[in-house]
Amino acid sequence: MLTPKQYKLLMFIDNSIKEHGCCPSFEEMKQAVGIKSKSGIHSLIEELIERDFIKKLPHKARALEVLKIPRFKPREIIEEEKKAKQALLGAAVQIPLYGKIAAGTPIAAITNENEFFTVPYDMVSKGTFYALTIEGESMIEAGIMNGDTAIIRKSETAENGQIVVALIDDEEATLKIWQKKKDEIWLVPCNKDYEIRKFHPSRVKIQGILSSIIRKYH
Repeated sequence: MLTPKQYKLLMFIDNSIKEHGCCPSFEEMKQAVGIKSKSGIHSLIEELIERDFIKKLPHKARALEVLKIPRFKPREIIEEEKKAKQALLGAAVQIPLYGKIAAGTPIAAITNENEFFTVPYDMVSKGTFYALTIEGESMIEAGIMNGDTAIIRKSETAENGQIVVALIDDEEATLKIWQKKKDEIWLVPCNKDYEIRKFHPSRVKIQGILSSIIRKYH
């Protein structure tokens, strides 16, 4: 088992070689591992060489080759990563708020890059997201109410039955259930008072898939 500093240095060297095609400098290694002295890095490198994790390449300055990666992480590294993940999960991030979207009669989607909406990190950690304010009542049977904020994951494709942001004729955006039929796209509401809208596939584009709904109670 490697020590935490040995493991950090090994992984930093390996990642640097894969990303940049060359070994990092001693100064970069010092910063990555948290060691102030160059001699400390020399010692760690020699220890990794002795344990056959890396080797020096002859006739090349600052050249190392990673021979293997340990199967197990040091316990201290596992704890550090766990704490870092918990800190991220408890953090809040901002995503763009692109104005209003109709959940009834379609209206133009308003794009404003200067407005943002704050959400928990774990809600938007996988993918690219934006927020829209719901206007209308055609999706109330799906629990989507007028004034709610919809968190949308960007996507150009969807499966039948998913709730999507659909752009009609490059002008109107609406939130509906996506149904792809043989030669038609159906945009299905979740309110018996609203009708299904049917379009030729060339007229409708998917702008994202509904990920979650946030509601404020006044």
